[in-house]
Amino acid sequence: MPEGDAVYRAATRLRGALDGRALTRSDFRVPKHATADLTGRAVLTTLSRGKHLLTRVEGDLTIHTHLRMDGSWQVMPAGRRTAPGDQVRLILANEQWQAVGVRLGMVDLVRTGEEERVVGHLGPDLLGPDWDPDEAVRRLRAAPGRTIGEALLDQRNLAGIGTIYRAETLFLRGVWPWKQVGEIDDLNGLVSLAKRLLEANKGHAGTVTTGDRRPANQTWVYGRAGRPCRRCGTRISRGEMGAQPQERLILWCANCQPR
Repeated sequence: MPEGDAVYRAATRLRGALDGRALTRSDFRVPKHATADLTGRAVLTTLSRGKHLLTRVEGDLTIHTHLRMDGSWQVMPAGRRTAPGDQVRLILANEQWQAVGVRLGMVDLVRTGEEERVVGHLGPDLLGPDWDPDEAVRRLRAAPGRTIGEALLDQRNLAGIGTIYRAETLFLRGVWPWKQVGEIDDLNGLVSLAKRLLEANKGHAGTVTTGDRRPANQTWVYGRAGRPCRRCGTRISRGEMGAQPQERLILWCANCQPR
């Protein structure tokens, strides 16, 4: 699933193509909004909110989208042929550009004044102007018996972390993923590190947490199951966390992140 930095970049691309331009085409290919027509309305802006996107349009309307596991927004010249079949869920176009939402996991059309209906449950956004580490820590501490690995992926606590940044943040802090939230003294340092990692990657494609941009050297543990730890040489472990069917991949070093 695209994480907060990838969604932030998607919002940047959409702003560059759509902001300030009147729509010449709006094609909602989801049943509940199939008859919606925003043609003639100007797009005001697109914002990222954790893993969610909010595209605001004239007339107090907001298009809410979520990429889920494999969705994407593709920006291309207006009129270019799009993907065949039912992969395209939404097209927003002006005279110059078209933004094509492919395999979007969520597509909603709501009043801008009612955006809280779709994103109000989210915790502080790691890449947003509302970022508040103290509030993120407060939300995490509200469930002290929960594992830190599960708590970090709960977007109600803090918005934007996925499996990559969870694994990398916990490794860099030396925290075993199954450690309980209440057993961790410096939660503020942990969430602040997660923010720094996302901030460092929001301006470019790919995820680099080691400082080395070469493809084989970009991460500490993610994508390295069975390979030696870059720090100690211990074989990187791989497992799953969370109750079915919500279990998610987790990677860690048993030596650098002891029980």
